[in-house]
Amino acid sequence: MNKKLELVDLRKAYTPTVVPVKDISLSVGAGEFLTLLGPSGCGKSTILRLIAGLEQPSSGKVLLNGQDVSRLSPGDRNIAMVFQSYALYPHMTVYENIASGLKLRKTPSGEVQSRIHEVADFLGLHELMHRKPGQLSGGQRQRVAVARTLVRRPDVFLLDEPLSNLDALLREHVRAELKQLFGSQNTPVVYVTHDQTEAMTLSTRVAVLNNGYLQQLDTPERIYTEPANRFVAGFIGSPQMNFLQVKCEAGRAIVGNSRIPLPLGSNTKEIILGIRPEHVHVAQSSNEPALDGQVFLVENLGMHNLVSVRIVSGEEPITVRALLGMEHRLATNAPVRLAFPPDSINWFDVGTGDRVEATTPSMVRNG
Repeated sequence: MNKKLELVDLRKAYTPTVVPVKDISLSVGAGEFLTLLGPSGCGKSTILRLIAGLEQPSSGKVLLNGQDVSRLSPGDRNIAMVFQSYALYPHMTVYENIASGLKLRKTPSGEVQSRIHEVADFLGLHELMHRKPGQLSGGQRQRVAVARTLVRRPDVFLLDEPLSNLDALLREHVRAELKQLFGSQNTPVVYVTHDQTEAMTLSTRVAVLNNGYLQQLDTPERIYTEPANRFVAGFIGSPQMNFLQVKCEAGRAIVGNSRIPLPLGSNTKEIILGIRPEHVHVAQSSNEPALDGQVFLVENLGMHNLVSVRIVSGEEPITVRALLGMEHRLATNAPVRLAFPPDSINWFDVGTGDRVEATTPSMVRNG
């Protein structure tokens, strides 16, 4: 049977004014890795708790393999969850921690041993079986927590910011392990994080949330290249996308001394131009349309310099950041001409913030 999780018009309201989840609908199929991504307070952890049964929805449904489990207790849903704190029993050995869930479900002892042996092989835990959590590193505790979920053979895996307690180097290593691990499972995975790097590297699809609303549900590539609105464009990407509110005339945006063609059908007096710093480049020739500016800050990022440039446009100067290779050794106060490749420009409506283009069905914005 192909496992599937579906959320149908899911809503959670604590009071009339406190509504962390607002009519969310999405599905996660077998083998899919869906990340719920957004800032603190956007509703992602509440959605995870609603799926797990730790919270009851105010309205809407949680469907698991076609069955409505919205009112079932957590123990009656075949769902396994990895918590941010790992939630290991400190007085138990690794073996006992992994076996605890199976024993609660009264799994026969022979099957318990067989499943634990299989998972220990997979995660390389045999040498740790007689240790207690206090004797393990952060990465080892994380693997034990994942092992405890794998032996359950659940219908859905839920992971609530499992890497947030690890240092940067270990987080990178464990992230690669998780990608390989869950890539081999034919089970829906729902992962919660506020870290866009985790979301972009781990996921088959990403659900970007803000203020309880689903802003965009799509592949990492599409969310990066074709953000549905200004919020998604600004939240995804580091350094953050440049946003310039510019005047328009005769179907062209006026930026400094340049006139940039607008999307077909755009008839507006003002528009927001968005372009990522990595797409801005130094003009190669005097004939290339470009903006003249002056460098006021250079940040060395190792392989690149993040250069902040002040450009005179209209009544007030505007700031543009460009991620440039180390061959561009620009000094503070140096003049520079920056070019915006037309294919890399995103356009957004000044009033709504929505992308100014024909949206595709996969680009959902229901709030």
